[in-house]
Amino acid sequence: MDDTRRSFLKFAGISALGLGGISTLTSLMPGPATATKGASAPLYKDTNKALTAKRWGMVIDTRKLTPSLCEKMIDACHKAHNVPNHDNERHTIKWLWEDDFEHVFPMKHDEYLADRLDNLPILALCNQCNNPPCVQVCPTKATFQREDGIVMMDFHRCIGCRFCMAACPYGSRSFNFRDPRPAIEKENPDFPTRMKGVVEKCNFCAERLAEGKMPACVEVSEGALVFGDLEDPSSEIRKVLRENYAIRRKQNLGTNPSVYYII
Repeated sequence: MDDTRRSFLKFAGISALGLGGISTLTSLMPGPATATKGASAPLYKDTNKALTAKRWGMVIDTRKLTPSLCEKMIDACHKAHNVPNHDNERHTIKWLWEDDFEHVFPMKHDEYLADRLDNLPILALCNQCNNPPCVQVCPTKATFQREDGIVMMDFHRCIGCRFCMAACPYGSRSFNFRDPRPAIEKENPDFPTRMKGVVEKCNFCAERLAEGKMPACVEVSEGALVFGDLEDPSSEIRKVLRENYAIRRKQNLGTNPSVYYII
C-alpha cells in the first residue's frame, strides 16, 4: 500500500471516529423540559400572551407585492433580528429577500409567463418545512424543529459545518464569514447578535410570537402576508387558501413547505 493511500485511509478512519464522537456527545447533552423534534431547547419562553398554533404557516399574496413594500418588509425583518448589512455582496446575510419568479419557482417558469410575474419581485424566506432536511443533517442539533413546526437555530450549538446549508434546497440559510456585529446599523437588544462562523435564517419571529406579537414582516405587510395555524380550519390562513389558488416551492422534494404563494 503506497503512502498516499495509507494516509487517506488513516484520515478517513479518524474522521469516522470524530463524527461518532460528535454523535455521542450530542446524545449526552442536556435536553429541554419539553421535547421538540430535534430535541433542543425551545429558546423562547412563552408568556401568557403567547400566540400558539399546531403548525404555523404563511401565505404570500404576490398580487399585492411591490418593490417598495418588499423593501419595507425586509427592513422590518432585518432590523428586528440584527441582520448585518455588509458592503461585500459575497458576505450577505438573508432572512427575508426578494428574487425573480424564475429563481424562486424554477420548475414553473415558462417562456410565455405573464408579464406581471416576469417583472415582479418575489419574497423568499425559510419555508419552515414540515419535513426539514436541514434538521436531519445537523450533527449538534443546533437546527431543530419545534412542536409547532418552526425550524429554529440555536446559535450557541452551531459549529459552522454548513451541512444544513447543503441540505436546504431553497437557499434559505446564510453563513457568517465575518463578524456580523460591526455591520449592524442599530442593534436590537431584544434579539441576540451572532458571531463569525455561525449559520442563521428566518425563524418566523418565534421571539415575537412568544410575546403575543405577529412576525415583523407580517406586521408591516399591508395585507400581503397572512400568518396563522395551518391545522386550524377556522383560521384566516386556511380561509385564504380555500379561496385562492396557491403554490409552494419545490413541492416534489417532499419537504412539505409551510409557506404558500398566491399567484
